Amino acid sequence: MEFPSNYNAAIDMVDRHVEAGRSDKLAFIDPKRSITFGELKANTNQVANMLEGLGLKRETRVAMLMLDTVDFPAVFWGAIKAGIIPVAINTLLTAEQYKYIISDSRAQVLFVSEEIYPTIEAILDELPDLDKTIISGASVGGHDALADLMDSQSDAYSPVDTSADEIAFWLYSSGSTGMPKGVGHMHTSPMNTAVQFGQGILKISESDICYSAAKLFFAYGLGNGMSFPLSVGATAILLPGRPTPQSVFEILKEHQPTLYFGVPTLYAAILADDSCAPATGSQALRMCVSAGEALPQEVGQTWKNKFGVDVVDAVGSTEMLHCFLSNIPGDIRYGTSGKAVPGYEVRLVDENDNEVEADEIGELLVNGSSSADAYWNQREKSRTTFQGFWTRTGDKYFRDADGFFHYCGRTDDMFKVSGIWVSPFEVESALISHESVLEAAVVPKDDGEGLLKPKAFVILNSGYDADGLYEMLKDHVKAKIGAWKYPRWIDFVEELPKTATGKIQRFKLRD
Repeated sequence: MEFPSNYNAAIDMVDRHVEAGRSDKLAFIDPKRSITFGELKANTNQVANMLEGLGLKRETRVAMLMLDTVDFPAVFWGAIKAGIIPVAINTLLTAEQYKYIISDSRAQVLFVSEEIYPTIEAILDELPDLDKTIISGASVGGHDALADLMDSQSDAYSPVDTSADEIAFWLYSSGSTGMPKGVGHMHTSPMNTAVQFGQGILKISESDICYSAAKLFFAYGLGNGMSFPLSVGATAILLPGRPTPQSVFEILKEHQPTLYFGVPTLYAAILADDSCAPATGSQALRMCVSAGEALPQEVGQTWKNKFGVDVVDAVGSTEMLHCFLSNIPGDIRYGTSGKAVPGYEVRLVDENDNEVEADEIGELLVNGSSSADAYWNQREKSRTTFQGFWTRTGDKYFRDADGFFHYCGRTDDMFKVSGIWVSPFEVESALISHESVLEAAVVPKDDGEGLLKPKAFVILNSGYDADGLYEMLKDHVKAKIGAWKYPRWIDFVEELPKTATGKIQRFKLRD
């Protein structure tokens, strides 16, 4: 997509809709409030004026530790209007992790939801770059409330004439392999992802109603819940609380969204909940999307059979902002990640960066206009990840004869058994295909003789007991994918370590 050299994303995503006659159309709805596109423009203008009134200069950073409410888009796009960089932060971390991220970003202002404030109150005095804390919700801790500060500002503002290649906002990587890393994205990136995936793959239009269980601080959720609907003037439903099968279905029933965006673990949990039935959901639902981790074939096919709606499984990353591999409606092959999203190039390479043949496992590299260019303050990691036009994903795939990409695992998670690569995801998918298994994670374990073998951690569906399943699950995997791939050890557990975005942290299981 072509952009002028001077381009401010907030004009395209927010102000344009008022000029197009959508002032009275609902833009965002949360459990307590809703705002129209006209109100969104006014709110973002008030935030921009407020930030400038606090003395913030262009390209300085403000941290957003905010739940998914209508305040989030007001602050996010208001900062971008002013050429100030919002840093969206995971709302489910610990105080020490918040201290690391806010210190690392050097944010001068922190916007924090009232509900999260108790978690960060004790660390505020330990953040030397932070000058002010603003509360979304009722004032707590003696800090100003966002609503009060906005009410004192004019709702007229002329957006800063930013460059198309200027950093517009930061996200932090999910930390599935360690501490989160700051990732900066340009003003053009949200619209690029919206045009290429939202409009190109999903055919999103002004008449759609979107609900994303993935939160706005997450690259996947930011596209689903803001960039995509704002690109066409659609309406987005926001849920500040934790998405559970029950809360998701309450939204599906009340608001009747046409597009639903989830993650594999949530799809599996919904399927395991008997109260989540077609009659209790959205009758307007036309398409579902899954990303964050690969969707097991069994989960995708069972969802389609039960609800009559396909799940478009796609692959993206914080570094690329949204999805670059995807199944396409009408050409879905469950158990695969589909093909390259138009506008992106992908290739698979071996350890020497030579391209591999069909059916050979290689690391996935991607080239596209939404790529970040570096990690903040992590030069070595930046140099190994962002290499010219290509971004290394750290994911292992193979491409079949029909051009569909099959996920094998993270580069660090892959291992060999009897000289043959074993994909943790393949073993996990085989385990999940058994009726007793809700979730599974597989890691390598030394067998005591210096050889690696698969070890599985399994969460059972309700009504099943581990007694008698140990050998049964081993035999099930042998029959499903091959005798050498079965887990030599199985631990039955109540939960798996995950990031807040639902990715399994296998490195913690290896430890």
